[in-house]
Amino acid sequence: MKVTINDIARAAGVAKSTVSKVLNDAPTISEATKEKVRQVIKDLQYTPSSIATQLARSASFNIAFIINMDRKSDFSNPFFFSLLSGAESVTCAHGYELTIANASYGDTELLNRYVYSKKADGLLIHSSIISPELAEELRKTELPYVVIGRPAVPKGTLWVDIDNDAGSEIAVSHLLEQGYRRIGMLTGMPGDPISQNRLNGFKRAMASRGVTDDALKLVRTGPGDEASGERLMTDLLQQNERPDAIVCTNNYLAFGALQALEKAGLSVPGSFGVVAFDNFPIAPYMRPPLTVIHMDTHELGIMASTMLLERIREPSVSVEPQILLPELFVRSSTRKGCGKDNGTILGS
Repeated sequence: MKVTINDIARAAGVAKSTVSKVLNDAPTISEATKEKVRQVIKDLQYTPSSIATQLARSASFNIAFIINMDRKSDFSNPFFFSLLSGAESVTCAHGYELTIANASYGDTELLNRYVYSKKADGLLIHSSIISPELAEELRKTELPYVVIGRPAVPKGTLWVDIDNDAGSEIAVSHLLEQGYRRIGMLTGMPGDPISQNRLNGFKRAMASRGVTDDALKLVRTGPGDEASGERLMTDLLQQNERPDAIVCTNNYLAFGALQALEKAGLSVPGSFGVVAFDNFPIAPYMRPPLTVIHMDTHELGIMASTMLLERIREPSVSVEPQILLPELFVRSSTRKGCGKDNGTILGS
């Protein structure tokens, strides 16, 4: 027999209207009551009717996650799925469905598909899509949305991001503390906003220590893959004043850099230190295991969905952009004369 709202209300010892309010995450219901009702819902395996809910609220009960699916690298990157799972864990808990949708930079057609058609109550939009013009059109519609990644759009746009600039500062500080002095960087192409932010942070970190021109001489950009990492690292090692440590903006560049260092006969970390951004997919399994700047994209997805649902429930409430700080996971690739690796987490 199908479980109904009346069954939930009876089991939880509350009114039917209270169950409905909990399903809609109404702010007038206490958290204690919400937890009690949600536990009964889980125990009785109740599934609310999305059609009935939509009719009751004149809403879709759907959140659209807008991403550029033409960027195939995003789908080979485990961080996309980590981000998605974080967002879905929040939307699901509040009775919303999460729909993945495709759009390109500045694509205003998504307004017809999800805003004017009322197919979504809110949007999570990747920063690679949002343009100043699209942001302005969205502002006019008053549909709640949150950008994932710091966007180059006017003030007032809600966004969440991981502080990539701070990640570079943490990496440089750690290498200097370990005794490395000439620090270089391998990064992705200039058009990639994440790589650019990480490079900007690296430049500022070096400039704050009085190193400017030399730092720029030790930066190499290219596709963020293994072959590029090996090629760029080989080029740096052929310079008259080569680096003794490198910051790589992803695991794949770092893997290629390690291959180049091995071919050059340089020991890591004895003669050379390597730090990479991101802990997965392969950093813990490299030889040596990589010291990394860990970017918690699962938590980023949680932050984005939580912010969006707050705006949906209370459109007039002021919500500020949020920045998540990265963590330093120290492993063998930067420990001079280190013994057994223990993956120390130093935080930010």
